[in-house]
Amino acid sequence: MENYHHAYEKLIELTSEKNVMVNEHLNKHTYTKLGGKADFFVTPETYEQVQKIVKLANKENLPFTLLGNGSNLIVKDGGIRGIVLNLKQLSSIQTDETAIVAQSGARIIDTSRMALSKSLAGLEFACGIPGSVGGALFMNAGAYGGEIKDVLESTIVVDREGNLLELSADQLDLDYRTSNIPDNGYIVLEATFSMKKGSYDEIKAIMDDLTFKRESKQPLEYPSCGSVFKRPPGYFAGKLIQDSNLQGKQIGGAQVSLKHAGFIVNVDKSSAKEYIDLIHFVQDTVKEKFGVGLEREVKIIGEDLT
Repeated sequence: MENYHHAYEKLIELTSEKNVMVNEHLNKHTYTKLGGKADFFVTPETYEQVQKIVKLANKENLPFTLLGNGSNLIVKDGGIRGIVLNLKQLSSIQTDETAIVAQSGARIIDTSRMALSKSLAGLEFACGIPGSVGGALFMNAGAYGGEIKDVLESTIVVDREGNLLELSADQLDLDYRTSNIPDNGYIVLEATFSMKKGSYDEIKAIMDDLTFKRESKQPLEYPSCGSVFKRPPGYFAGKLIQDSNLQGKQIGGAQVSLKHAGFIVNVDKSSAKEYIDLIHFVQDTVKEKFGVGLEREVKIIGEDLT
């Protein structure tokens, strides 16, 4: 504990007291409303502060976890030890002719809306994706036939040693819902998107149509992590789950959505364990019935309750 008190003092020194929260409930920071406590929840305001925090974690041998806006994530009930870094303070979005530069903590939805306001085409697909810009790069987020790799030009990241790097999109190995960002331990600080001049009315019409499709098909009235599973080759995850008669299946407060079988929703104060147990039950049932292995799209982090 003495080590942690020392770490707390150092973190305040690097940022400020208002940017370091102790024993912060992470269910306040996840779309599922799940998750235990973080030892330190840190919200830096500059790139330099991020670098210094990474170097401090290395020096003090403190566990270190990056948390975006918690949209495609399940945090276990035991919470997360050490430092949880959240970049919500880094959220500016700027445009320059046909480029948009968005910081990691900005919402990708807001970035697509900024593109619309400047009549820039290319990010329409992202108008309903709830994640942050950093999270969108992390998993090469996509929807309705578009994905981040279609428009990403470059990014600025901090590596595991705390160095600032500028990388081209090609250096990220962007593929279906994957990138090399997690393997390399990169922390995305900002992204530059290459856009095309378009018609405001045409861009808005596309975004309105996609928003309608999303709102009419997805169970947005309940907390959830979004689409739980990747699309298996040759199949649709939601259809396999539906055909397994799993819609409405419930473990504790977690339920396979009646509106969209690809979603698991928190309908009644679910624990993370119940939510994860339901994911496993769905995987086992679909495998047994159709011989298809469903791979999780959602990331699970943290510790179980002891």
